[in-house]
Order: sequence, then C-alpha cells, then structure tokens
Amino acid sequence: MPFSLMDIAVRRYGHRGSLWITRFRFITLGGMKVAAVQLTSTGNITENQEIALTKIREAAGNGARLIVLPEATSQNFRSGRLDEQAQSLEGPFATAIQALAEELEVTVVAGMFCPADTVERDGKTINRVSNTALIAGPGVLGGYDKIHTYDAFDYHESDTVLAGESLVAFDVDDLVVGAATCYDIRFPEQFKELASQGAQLIVVPTSWADGPGKLEQWRLLTAARALDSTSYIVAAGQSRPGGDAEAGNPSGPTGIGHSTIVDPNGVRVAEAGYEDDILYAEIDPNEVAKTRRTLPVVTPAD
Repeated sequence: MPFSLMDIAVRRYGHRGSLWITRFRFITLGGMKVAAVQLTSTGNITENQEIALTKIREAAGNGARLIVLPEATSQNFRSGRLDEQAQSLEGPFATAIQALAEELEVTVVAGMFCPADTVERDGKTINRVSNTALIAGPGVLGGYDKIHTYDAFDYHESDTVLAGESLVAFDVDDLVVGAATCYDIRFPEQFKELASQGAQLIVVPTSWADGPGKLEQWRLLTAARALDSTSYIVAAGQSRPGGDAEAGNPSGPTGIGHSTIVDPNGVRVAEAGYEDDILYAEIDPNEVAKTRRTLPVVTPAD
C-alpha cells in the first residue's frame, strides 16, 4: 500500500540554533525486522547505486522491513569532489532506491550527497553539498541532512558540506524511527531529543574513520546513545579498507566496519567485523516501553 508523507514542524530543539523536528509518516504491513547493511562504496555513483540495490534486495528477501545503508553510500569520501556527483532527491540515485523500496514494500535509509549552496573562501568558489540520509519508501522520498559536520581529527567536513538544521523522525509499522548520521553520535542531546519526541529506534548511517582508539570509541558511543535515549540504535557503516590487516591504522574518512544494532539497555545484539556484511535483528517496541518505565531518563515532549 502507498505511504503517505507529512512534513510537520513539531518542536524547536535548542542545540546549534533553533532546529525543527520533521516527521515522515509511513504506514506499512508486517513485522518489524531491521537490517544494517555494511558495504564498501566506490567513487562512482552509478556503480554504488547497483551495489545498494543488490544489498536492499538481499535484506528484503530475508524479511527486513527497515533497511539501513551507510553514510556516503552514493560516493565514498576518498574519491574526489562530492559536488561533481551530488544529486537531488529527484535524481537517479534516490529515485532508483525509492522505486525498489516501493516494489519490495520496505523502508530504506541510505547516505548520499545533495547539492546545497555555493560559498567563496580564500578566493575559491566552493559548491557545498548536504550530507543526506535518504529516506525512501512506497510513494515517499525524504531525507535527513547531517547536523554535526565532522570537523575533528584533522578533517574539516564543513569545508564542503553544509550542516543541516532539522531533526527527522519517521514511522515504520508501529515504530517511531529517528535519524542521525555518523559524527552526530558524539552529541547525546540529539538522540535524547529524538526520543523525547517519541523515537524508539534511531538509525545512524556512518562512514566512521579508523585510527588509534576509534573502534573502542565507536562501540562506546553506540551503546551510550542507546542508553541516553533508551532506544534501539541501528548503525550501518562502511567496511574497513584493507580489512583486518589495516585495522587500527588511520583510514581517512572512510570506514572501520563494525556496524551494530544495540538495544535500549545498551546491549549489543549484533555486530559486524571489518568486511561487507548484513546484520539483522527483531525490534520489540515493548522492550523500549519496559526500559523507559524502569529507566525514566527521557522526558516526553508536551
């Protein structure tokens, strides 16, 4: 059945200015099995589109209703200028994923880059992009633009990426799902605010750079955000270039692998290694409700 889409400004969120919650309404049939797809995107958006479509078909064939792919699925960060292959949500990459999601009657979240604005810096003209988590389902194209740009560890994402200003949540079956991307996971207030607006699960498409201590940080942060928000975390990341042989060495802003699904008590129920993989888990809204009764750290919005 077709989904309906509602853009609703629900409440201001007082971090990094006045941000707005946007809600996408999905009505679906069936259970609530989720998949976190770990893959290696290339520098070619057409090639990555085919990789994504293949993975989505596989996950849907295994019963997943919500399928989460990594940040930068459309083009990896090490492959040159992002603006040269950036596309709008009406472009071929997003519409191909939306068409398959409609065919399979699933909801898909996948990282891509959309044209944003043009700025002048140091005498240079820079065409910035939005780091967008595409949200696609039957009859629906939407997205969440990453709020916290990765300006850390000697990398400056904000040089080429325009920060988003709106939180996004959407409903799949009877579950409210919030959206975040990669570096957002270091900011607990975003996750707590999504939970206060009703999110029971938060998706985190990621391209987490490797380096000394980065895997330990990733594991700690995903568990901490689940506990902060008493929500499920479904974090899908890019695979590690070089696999185990390169583990722990700086990778640039690409991947460390170790996609994960964490329950509302901070327990890791599934975790990938360094290579391509798909994780699955059954999401139980009753577990969220139970956790929030016994650990009432989230204050519901009025």
